[in-house]
Amino acid sequence: MADSIKQNVQWFPGHMAKTRRLLRECLPQVDAVVEILDARVPESSRNPELSELTKGKPRIVLLNKCDVADAAATDRWLSFFRKKGFAALAVDCRSGKGLKRFVPLLHEVLHERIEKNNERGMASKPLRCMVVGIPNTGKSSFINKMAGRARAEVADRAGVTRQSRWFAIGGGVELLDTPGVLWPKFDDPRVGDKLAFIGSVKDTVVDVQTLSIRLLEIMQTEYPDRLRERYKISGFEDLEPWEILEMIGKKRGMLLRGGEIDYERAAAMLLDEYRGGKLGRLTLDKVGE
Repeated sequence: MADSIKQNVQWFPGHMAKTRRLLRECLPQVDAVVEILDARVPESSRNPELSELTKGKPRIVLLNKCDVADAAATDRWLSFFRKKGFAALAVDCRSGKGLKRFVPLLHEVLHERIEKNNERGMASKPLRCMVVGIPNTGKSSFINKMAGRARAEVADRAGVTRQSRWFAIGGGVELLDTPGVLWPKFDDPRVGDKLAFIGSVKDTVVDVQTLSIRLLEIMQTEYPDRLRERYKISGFEDLEPWEILEMIGKKRGMLLRGGEIDYERAAAMLLDEYRGGKLGRLTLDKVGE
């Protein structure tokens, strides 16, 4: 088991190279860029190429899924992005939490553009925003909620949106939905791990057992109480992560014939419960890390 903890997540399908070209082509049509990040991993879910790709367009950062992230950590990340010069909101695109503040914030960010349109007699010209983000961070959920009905395909798996489409959301605002795009290489393998934890990298290209062990390694250090509470286990502080997975599998009765632990099933369960927020509100990226 321990020998298997050597995988590095690398995933850059051909359609993502196409998406990069598409972003560049669409950029002249938009007034601002809305970047959707996962509040559980705000740094890891950022595309480091985005600043170059969007060439200085005004940007609004939305920390999505804030309901399953550590609230205090989310506040620190909001301060971090605002100090960097970005407008930023904590939201939950499924429930709509925080989204009422989006259009007023957009108007603040684009007040100069709005004034120029008014001066030119173009007050009715829509404000156009490109919605970007890596796979599975909630771009389609954001558009659907803002539009008031399911206009964009949504699924809890990576790589659903394949084409760019415009959506009018009211208030004189139009959103351009774009396919999720990763970047060619993860310089830090921990970033690849975290993207796989949240489902931005497809489970078909990672080893689920290895991934669950890496998640347990983080939780053992950062959130041990959540493991105790959720799985009713104790005395794991000095154990290897795979031994903790073994404890969890045994506690949940995930056994094969002969009483051997079903590691694959236990690993899949752990990742599902993390993604579903059942392990509590966790943030795996720290400001300044």
